[in-house]
Amino acid sequence: MNRQFIIFAILCIAFSAYSCKSAKVANDRHYYEVKKVVDGDTFWIDDGSPKGAKIRLIGVDAPESRRTGRKEIGFYGKEAKKFLESFLLSKRVRLEYDVNMYDQYMRILAYAYLEDGTFLNAYLVENGYAMVLTVPPNVKHAQLFLKLQQNARIRNKGLWGKTNH
Repeated sequence: MNRQFIIFAILCIAFSAYSCKSAKVANDRHYYEVKKVVDGDTFWIDDGSPKGAKIRLIGVDAPESRRTGRKEIGFYGKEAKKFLESFLLSKRVRLEYDVNMYDQYMRILAYAYLEDGTFLNAYLVENGYAMVLTVPPNVKHAQLFLKLQQNARIRNKGLWGKTNH
């Protein structure tokens, strides 16, 4: 057999296994308890594993809440994290996925819904706790998020408040 064919076959098998796992998880209608908030767009859930799972919300980007490496604390970053902690800690969320399930840091990429139906990603943009960050191919709600951000800017909500101009 030629070497390229073997590499191609290995990649196909690996992709097939990954796709099956993703499809199974994507259909999960389970609610997970939020254990810890990292910042305004990232949190940990109790998924039954010893460590839990780190979730990065799709389509949104909250300002940095702490200084890390090359990134400085962003305007309204601490407020966004504080809000998410008070809004989300010890609550349960249902996760939905788009095309890619993981980012380059192996965080699970998801849209999150609270038990009362609140669409968390949209709520953060609508109230100025996060900005739109569209990273193809995960674009399922991009148009909604852009409309909500435009309205938040017009209403000077959160990070779009007058002190930021």
